Amino acid sequence: MIQNLQGAVTRANRAVALILGVALVLTVLFILSDVILRKLGAGSLGGSDEISGYVMAAVASWGMACALIERAHVRIDVIRHKLSRPGRAAMDLFAMIVTNATVILIAWHCWPVLQKTLERGSRANTPLETPLWIPQGIWFSGWVWFALCATVLTFAGIAHLRARRHEAFETTLGIGSEIEE
Repeated sequence: MIQNLQGAVTRANRAVALILGVALVLTVLFILSDVILRKLGAGSLGGSDEISGYVMAAVASWGMACALIERAHVRIDVIRHKLSRPGRAAMDLFAMIVTNATVILIAWHCWPVLQKTLERGSRANTPLETPLWIPQGIWFSGWVWFALCATVLTFAGIAHLRARRHEAFETTLGIGSEIEE
């Protein structure tokens, strides 16, 4: 069951990564169009700086889960490679538990930001007057998604260790480093 859940989270994150990539490309095209129009003296589309900031916040929060699933987060592995398999597994599991706890704490503290925005009906102090619940909701949901993915990986790692599936554990929580490649 945990492997099915882990597979579903991996597939979902690949779809998220694709959506984020498209959002970044569209943002770049929007900014490029805005710059070209300004250079030609045709005026500005307006809001490119604001919208690009919102997109970057969304990409950051949602992209961290994608990086976690692909084992792309930076981890210092100097000591890890000198340890035996059980020692490496203990370090990997410890790193995942700490990451999981940190992300849950961040997501927990993101909610009051969104909650106050919703209660006050806050809008951006810009010409677009964007209702801030929209970008903050996307940002918050990215942190919640990251926390969910970290939790699934933590439990998957524990399940692999308990079942003595060392290769599956390494694939789930291990690190892909230049030394291994």
